[in-house]
Amino acid sequence: MEPAILRLREVMTLTGLSKTTLWRRVRAKEFPPALRLGGPTSRAVGWRRSEVEEWLRERQAS
Repeated sequence: MEPAILRLREVMTLTGLSKTTLWRRVRAKEFPPALRLGGPTSRAVGWRRSEVEEWLRERQAS
């Protein structure tokens, strides 16, 4: 079973976006927001697989 949360490298591979472009789209609300993983001081983030896959489907439809 594939994980429900994708880490940055996995999202970059699936979308073909660079790290800079990905974060730029998150800030512009053109990509699903990242989830903070771990405690309040943790820098680890991830994305819900379902939201990334939906974003990809929307991009392919347009």
